[in-house]
Amino acid sequence: MSKFILILATQILLLAVVASTEDFARTMNQKHVGLHKEEKLTHLRLYWHDSTGGEKPSSVQIKQPVLNSSSLFGSVSMMDDALTTDVLRNSTVVGQAQGIYAGAAQGEIDFLMVMNFVFKTGKYNGSTITILGRNAVLTEVREMPVVGGSGMFRFARGYVEARTKYFDLKSGVATVEYNCYVLH
Repeated sequence: MSKFILILATQILLLAVVASTEDFARTMNQKHVGLHKEEKLTHLRLYWHDSTGGEKPSSVQIKQPVLNSSSLFGSVSMMDDALTTDVLRNSTVVGQAQGIYAGAAQGEIDFLMVMNFVFKTGKYNGSTITILGRNAVLTEVREMPVVGGSGMFRFARGYVEARTKYFDLKSGVATVEYNCYVLH
Protein backbone atom coordinates (compact mmCIF):
# COMPACT_ATOMS: atom_id res chain seq x y z
CA MET A 1 0.00 0.00 0.00
CA SER A 2 2.84 2.40 0.79
CA LYS A 3 4.35 1.73 -2.68
CA PHE A 4 1.00 2.60 -4.27
CA ILE A 5 0.79 5.88 -2.31
CA LEU A 6 4.39 6.72 -3.23
CA ILE A 7 3.73 6.04 -6.95
CA LEU A 8 0.48 8.05 -6.83
CA ALA A 9 2.21 10.98 -5.09
CA THR A 10 5.01 10.90 -7.67
CA GLN A 11 2.51 10.94 -10.56
CA ILE A 12 0.59 13.87 -9.03
CA LEU A 13 3.83 15.79 -8.52
CA LEU A 14 4.88 15.05 -12.11
CA LEU A 15 1.50 16.24 -13.45
CA ALA A 16 1.78 19.45 -11.43
CA VAL A 17 5.24 20.15 -12.85
CA VAL A 18 4.07 19.48 -16.43
CA ALA A 19 0.97 21.68 -16.00
CA SER A 20 2.97 24.59 -14.59
CA THR A 21 5.53 24.23 -17.38
CA GLU A 22 2.73 24.36 -20.00
CA ASP A 23 1.30 27.54 -18.40
CA PHE A 24 4.76 29.11 -18.38
CA ALA A 25 5.38 28.07 -22.02
CA ARG A 26 1.99 29.41 -23.09
CA THR A 27 2.72 32.76 -21.39
CA MET A 28 6.18 32.96 -22.90
CA ASN A 29 4.88 32.09 -26.38
CA GLN A 30 2.18 34.77 -26.22
CA LYS A 31 4.81 37.39 -25.42
CA HIS A 32 7.12 36.01 -28.10
CA VAL A 33 4.48 36.21 -30.86
CA GLY A 34 3.23 39.65 -29.84
CA LEU A 35 -0.09 38.83 -28.17
CA HIS A 36 0.74 40.82 -25.04
CA LYS A 37 0.63 44.24 -26.70
CA GLU A 38 -2.39 46.45 -27.25
CA GLU A 39 -3.89 46.16 -30.72
CA LYS A 40 -3.88 49.21 -32.98
CA LEU A 41 -5.47 50.23 -36.28
CA THR A 42 -3.18 51.30 -39.10
CA HIS A 43 -4.39 52.99 -42.29
CA LEU A 44 -2.12 52.83 -45.32
CA ARG A 45 -2.81 54.34 -48.75
CA LEU A 46 -0.77 52.60 -51.43
CA TYR A 47 -0.79 52.52 -55.22
CA TRP A 48 -0.48 49.17 -57.00
CA HIS A 49 1.12 49.36 -60.46
CA ASP A 50 0.46 46.39 -62.76
CA SER A 51 1.94 46.05 -66.24
CA THR A 52 1.33 43.06 -68.50
CA GLY A 53 3.26 44.37 -71.52
CA GLY A 54 6.53 45.95 -72.50
CA GLU A 55 10.09 44.73 -72.02
CA LYS A 56 9.76 44.09 -68.30
CA PRO A 57 6.16 43.24 -67.32
CA SER A 58 5.35 43.15 -63.60
CA SER A 59 2.68 40.51 -64.15
CA VAL A 60 2.59 37.54 -66.52
CA GLN A 61 -0.25 35.25 -67.48
CA ILE A 62 0.74 31.68 -66.67
CA LYS A 63 -2.59 30.06 -67.63
CA GLN A 64 -4.83 31.15 -70.50
CA PRO A 65 -8.61 31.48 -69.96
CA VAL A 66 -10.44 28.17 -70.39
CA LEU A 67 -13.33 29.73 -72.29
CA ASN A 68 -13.19 31.91 -75.35
CA SER A 69 -14.84 34.88 -73.65
CA SER A 70 -14.06 38.31 -72.30
CA SER A 71 -14.49 37.25 -68.65
CA LEU A 72 -10.95 35.77 -68.38
CA PHE A 73 -12.44 32.79 -66.50
CA GLY A 74 -9.72 30.27 -65.71
CA SER A 75 -6.79 32.59 -66.42
CA VAL A 76 -4.02 32.77 -63.85
CA SER A 77 -1.44 35.56 -63.62
CA MET A 78 1.59 35.87 -61.36
CA MET A 79 2.54 39.36 -60.19
CA ASP A 80 5.38 41.26 -58.61
CA ASP A 81 3.95 44.79 -58.80
CA ALA A 82 5.40 47.98 -57.33
CA LEU A 83 3.60 49.62 -54.39
CA THR A 84 4.11 53.38 -54.26
CA THR A 85 3.06 56.30 -52.08
CA ASP A 86 1.46 58.23 -54.94
CA VAL A 87 -0.55 57.52 -58.09
CA LEU A 88 2.45 58.26 -60.35
CA ARG A 89 4.47 55.16 -61.25
CA ASN A 90 7.77 56.96 -60.61
CA SER A 91 6.79 58.02 -57.06
CA THR A 92 8.46 56.49 -53.99
CA VAL A 93 8.35 52.68 -54.02
CA VAL A 94 7.66 51.30 -50.53
CA GLY A 95 7.26 47.65 -51.44
CA GLN A 96 5.90 45.03 -53.77
CA ALA A 97 2.54 43.29 -54.26
CA GLN A 98 3.49 39.67 -54.84
CA GLY A 99 1.06 36.88 -55.60
CA ILE A 100 -1.50 35.70 -58.11
CA TYR A 101 -4.81 36.77 -59.55
CA ALA A 102 -7.08 34.31 -61.28
CA GLY A 103 -10.23 34.75 -63.36
CA ALA A 104 -12.88 33.30 -61.08
CA ALA A 105 -16.20 34.28 -62.74
CA GLN A 106 -17.73 33.13 -66.01
CA GLY A 107 -20.02 36.09 -66.66
CA GLU A 108 -17.95 39.07 -65.55
CA ILE A 109 -14.35 40.10 -64.88
CA ASP A 110 -13.81 39.00 -61.27
CA PHE A 111 -10.47 37.87 -59.95
CA LEU A 112 -9.50 35.80 -56.95
CA MET A 113 -6.66 37.86 -55.46
CA VAL A 114 -4.01 36.09 -53.40
CA MET A 115 -1.23 38.53 -52.58
CA ASN A 116 1.21 39.83 -50.03
CA PHE A 117 2.05 43.49 -49.68
CA VAL A 118 5.77 43.20 -48.92
CA PHE A 119 7.19 46.37 -47.34
CA LYS A 120 10.79 47.18 -48.20
CA THR A 121 11.32 50.63 -46.65
CA GLY A 122 10.45 52.69 -43.59
CA LYS A 123 9.12 51.47 -40.27
CA TYR A 124 7.29 48.51 -41.91
CA ASN A 125 10.42 47.26 -43.70
CA GLY A 126 10.40 43.45 -43.73
CA SER A 127 6.72 43.21 -42.75
CA THR A 128 3.87 41.90 -44.90
CA ILE A 129 0.10 42.16 -45.17
CA THR A 130 -1.72 39.18 -46.72
CA ILE A 131 -4.85 39.81 -48.80
CA LEU A 132 -7.18 37.07 -50.06
CA GLY A 133 -10.50 37.83 -51.72
CA ARG A 134 -12.73 38.65 -54.67
CA ASN A 135 -11.84 41.61 -56.87
CA ALA A 136 -14.77 42.60 -59.12
CA VAL A 137 -12.57 44.70 -61.40
CA LEU A 138 -15.31 46.78 -63.05
CA THR A 139 -16.86 47.82 -59.71
CA GLU A 140 -15.84 51.31 -58.58
CA VAL A 141 -14.83 50.25 -55.04
CA ARG A 142 -13.84 46.68 -54.21
CA GLU A 143 -13.36 45.39 -50.68
CA MET A 144 -11.10 42.46 -49.87
CA PRO A 145 -10.12 40.99 -46.51
CA VAL A 146 -6.72 41.17 -44.86
CA VAL A 147 -6.22 37.65 -43.55
CA GLY A 148 -2.83 37.92 -41.89
CA GLY A 149 0.63 39.38 -41.95
CA SER A 150 4.14 39.16 -40.60
CA GLY A 151 6.64 41.35 -38.79
CA MET A 152 4.90 44.47 -37.47
CA PHE A 153 1.64 43.08 -38.91
CA ARG A 154 1.77 39.71 -37.15
CA PHE A 155 -1.81 38.49 -36.47
CA ALA A 156 -3.15 41.23 -38.78
CA ARG A 157 -6.78 41.37 -39.79
CA GLY A 158 -8.84 43.97 -41.55
CA TYR A 159 -9.73 44.92 -45.08
CA VAL A 160 -8.58 46.85 -48.12
CA GLU A 161 -10.56 49.03 -50.48
CA ALA A 162 -9.36 49.03 -54.09
CA ARG A 163 -10.17 51.81 -56.59
CA THR A 164 -8.86 51.78 -60.15
CA LYS A 165 -7.13 55.06 -60.93
CA TYR A 166 -5.83 54.24 -64.39
CA PHE A 167 -6.36 51.38 -66.83
CA ASP A 168 -5.26 51.04 -70.45
CA LEU A 169 -6.35 47.75 -72.04
CA LYS A 170 -4.10 48.22 -75.09
CA SER A 171 -0.85 48.64 -73.12
CA GLY A 172 -1.88 46.38 -70.22
CA VAL A 173 -1.08 49.04 -67.62
CA ALA A 174 -3.18 49.59 -64.50
CA THR A 175 -2.84 51.67 -61.35
CA VAL A 176 -5.06 50.85 -58.39
CA GLU A 177 -5.34 52.77 -55.12
CA TYR A 178 -5.43 50.49 -52.06
CA ASN A 179 -6.66 51.88 -48.76
CA CYS A 180 -5.61 49.32 -46.15
CA TYR A 181 -7.26 49.24 -42.71
CA VAL A 182 -5.28 46.80 -40.59
CA LEU A 183 -5.68 45.78 -36.94
CA HIS A 184 -2.43 44.38 -35.56
